[in-house]
Amino acid sequence: MKMKRHVIACLTASWFLGCCVAANSATFQVGPTRTFESLDSLLNAVELAPGDVVQIDGDTVYPGGVTVNPQHSGTTEAPVTFRGMPVDGRRPHFRGGNNTLHNRASHVVFENLELSGTGNTSSGTFRCFFHQGTGVVLRGLYIHDCPRQGLLGADQGSGSLTMEYSVVMNIGSGGRNHAIYMATDEVAYPGSVFRLQYSFISDSQFDDGEIGGNLIKSRAERNEIYFNWLEGAYYHELELIGPDPGGAPGGWSEGLTREDSDIVGNIIVHTADFGSILRFGGDATGQSFGRYRFVHNTVLRTGGGQATVFRLFDGIESLQASNNVFFNPGPSALRIIREVEAIWLNGSTQIVGDRNWIEDGSSFIPAGFSASLVGADPGFADLGALNLTPAAASPLVNAAVLTPQVAGFEISNPLAVPASLPPSAPPLEIGGELPRPMIGSLDVGALENGAGALVFSNGFEE
Repeated sequence: MKMKRHVIACLTASWFLGCCVAANSATFQVGPTRTFESLDSLLNAVELAPGDVVQIDGDTVYPGGVTVNPQHSGTTEAPVTFRGMPVDGRRPHFRGGNNTLHNRASHVVFENLELSGTGNTSSGTFRCFFHQGTGVVLRGLYIHDCPRQGLLGADQGSGSLTMEYSVVMNIGSGGRNHAIYMATDEVAYPGSVFRLQYSFISDSQFDDGEIGGNLIKSRAERNEIYFNWLEGAYYHELELIGPDPGGAPGGWSEGLTREDSDIVGNIIVHTADFGSILRFGGDATGQSFGRYRFVHNTVLRTGGGQATVFRLFDGIESLQASNNVFFNPGPSALRIIREVEAIWLNGSTQIVGDRNWIEDGSSFIPAGFSASLVGADPGFADLGALNLTPAAASPLVNAAVLTPQVAGFEISNPLAVPASLPPSAPPLEIGGELPRPMIGSLDVGALENGAGALVFSNGFEE
């Protein structure tokens, strides 16, 4: 039986004249020296209310297998917050469980937590974070070493989710388990958005030598992928497709709504020796018939052999790609588009773009690309150190143009101007996004000359 919330609130509320003063919201503490030694013990004893804050002591490993149920939901104006309290930079660490953390509540925030799995690709943790609510924010999370899924959105019961200032790495197996695998329930939560911003996502392969997955696969109704460093997919760095027709029998269908994506200001590094960097439209199990806007990204291929940038597959309506860099410094130039598997919604190719820098010798450049900048070297400050900032003499400097959307193929509320930079090293401090100044005109790609060096920092140290 749950204890009365106003009594539990007294554990952290102020006392006045010997009496407990209950507030509209309360703060609870979890840790080895607290009244509640585990998050489960708190959730079993207290029904959290909008505005409540749960502080979880850092530098401690807690058992996984925790479920936050709907009765612990907040509201849009007053979410419930689960906040890690790091000690010397060490977050509270939830480890193991079939689902390390399963969220079924809505309007909740999870901050400064570390989640990891146990076992191997055939046993142990299935999902490190299982998403099944709406209005969910993951902020400053470190999710790693999950044998199968890192962040998974359920086909049913999942709505909008924002992940920001987070690190997700060393996750994925079997070709169908991915570092991030997102979905939204288009019947229960129409109009839902998956937003990923200011984050570092790397390595969709849990065990070296075994098959991995995609870095990010999403079936969400809308994807907003802004200002991230994305690297190291076994297959695609981004696979943005439609909902699984088998995910909700009697629920949605592929024709229920269109799935659109806005992808702006990311560094995308493809290290695999095969495959395509991006797949948009479908994967033979769910078509988006969507509109894709791909603007101000820097795409670098470092693996061997030829790679395709855009693999367009199944039902798709349009692709607009402008002010991007596409570069493979190895002996094989890039193939920009593969569309033989695409099913164009209007019966004809709808690909447009302006002012993309494309490596000389690249093939299958769309006829709809105009004013492309073609050359042998984009002029990065230090390619060997993965400092992809344009050097002063780079052809990228001041070469971008602000391009309007194509009439008839617009997406709603696009991010018009890239106002931030991707993280320079994982993790970015919460709230510490790096502003992207406009020095003269904007540069082509995700970075800006004169904004300071942005050098990739390999690894993640607590």
